[in-house]
Amino acid sequence: MKRILLLSTVLLLAIFSTSNPSYAIKIGLQTGVDRIGIGSSNNTSIIDANTNRTVCKVDAMKGYEIIPYKNTMAIRLNGKFYQIYSDNIVLKPAEGGFVSAKRKWYRGFLMIQNRNQKLTVINNVGLEDYIRGVVPSEMPSSWELEALKAQAIAARSYALANLGKRASLGYDLKDTPEDQAYGGASSETARTNTAVQETDGLVLTYNYKVVPAYYSASAGGQTLNAKQAWGSDLPFIRSVPSYDGNVKKNGHGIGMSQHGANNLAKEGYNAYQILQYFYKNVRFAKANEGSV
Repeated sequence: MKRILLLSTVLLLAIFSTSNPSYAIKIGLQTGVDRIGIGSSNNTSIIDANTNRTVCKVDAMKGYEIIPYKNTMAIRLNGKFYQIYSDNIVLKPAEGGFVSAKRKWYRGFLMIQNRNQKLTVINNVGLEDYIRGVVPSEMPSSWELEALKAQAIAARSYALANLGKRASLGYDLKDTPEDQAYGGASSETARTNTAVQETDGLVLTYNYKVVPAYYSASAGGQTLNAKQAWGSDLPFIRSVPSYDGNVKKNGHGIGMSQHGANNLAKEGYNAYQILQYFYKNVRFAKANEGSV
């Protein structure tokens, strides 16, 4: 069970100066592929996750190709493929570095696995660093800061409430809108990072549990009850005018309308008021040590 520290809105500002652990989350970047390209921004090594032994050295800013080979893998070095006698390897950069996959840079480290003779690439990353890559991928960075902060809290809540959702694939969440769009460090902006930092660790809760704070681009004028779309009610979801103007419905229309959040922010609503408008009887909490 996730353990959280419940807080009243009045107390929120008092906790921003306290330290909060960064929990790890596993994000599936590629699943069931025949080859991948990886790299690191600084010199490091590929490690066999099964034995903790070094497989090979990795030069900074150089691309490496990996393919499945039987139940193991092979890596291209100097134009030739060499077998890696492992089905599970890790690429972790030196301190301050980034790893590369899918032509993007990511914080944290990469896990590459041979699963049924296909490769799966996973970004193991701290929760707050993950949210840094979600907010600008889900909402334009030019939008109102309070809307971006509401997005950060909703995204963090969704992530914590859905840990293990894709466990059968070896990770927690996909990097696509099937879960949450995630562009890694390559997508970060100063503005969206500020929104994440100013809401550090904050989540939405209902009945002492973190809620999966569903959201969509726009609801077309009115958000839906969960039962209308999915056949069963959720106690923290309600139908309200979505304040997304003339924007055509885009998405499931449940929970927060992102266009609506931005319009409310323009009218002077702060992030907490925006979220309390779109979600019913929720409270704010800060994830506590041991909550994941």
